[in-house]
Amino acid sequence: MKKILIIEDDTVIAEVQKDYLEASGYTVNIATSGDVGLQIAMNEKVDLIILDLMLPGVDGYEICKQVREHSTVPILMVSAKKEEVDKIRGFGLGADDYIIKPFSVGELVARVKAHLARFERLTGDQSHKRKQEQVRIRDLVIDKLPRKVYVREREVVFTTKEYDLLLHLASNPNRVFTKEQLFESIWGLDSLGDLPTVTVHISKLREKIEQNPSKPQFIETIWGVGYRFNL
Repeated sequence: MKKILIIEDDTVIAEVQKDYLEASGYTVNIATSGDVGLQIAMNEKVDLIILDLMLPGVDGYEICKQVREHSTVPILMVSAKKEEVDKIRGFGLGADDYIIKPFSVGELVARVKAHLARFERLTGDQSHKRKQEQVRIRDLVIDKLPRKVYVREREVVFTTKEYDLLLHLASNPNRVFTKEQLFESIWGLDSLGDLPTVTVHISKLREKIEQNPSKPQFIETIWGVGYRFNL
């Protein structure tokens, strides 16, 4: 269930907003001062903040500024200030929306739903994209863009061909490759070299990624056929 933080010193307004939001299925927490609101926003997990600007203690602008330095959580500013300069300042500090009082609570709920859905899409897309940029198998992580490899959370350095061979095998887990297939994929048909090159590189990979290279858990030898990368 999504958690919403309302930072609003008018308790009547805050309670009405809370009732409508809870009726829509959200968990709601209210802070009636800027100090308390900032503390909650910085130290607790919240999915969206409804932020009044005129608050006792820390004002809404300062809260928005500090939260933005550490989080991308959606922030909806609400204020009686109608001047364009106030909106510009709010958006400049990282607010996602600026709602002028008075407004209908129904509109507020609709905007909350829209911003939460948008934020979920964006973070979901980024997470999916990040997963596509990495190969993760147990305690082995291959980060494709910087061409870095981490084994048990420690970065391990590979030569270009070692990295290419490792990525090729790990990207096709549980598939058996012959030495000929691996040589063709990594070194190319016209490259100088022979099949023992594959054996040597497999040995080097095992030394770098296996806890016990003599009893490999990742790169398995399929006798008489070739090699397989195990999940």
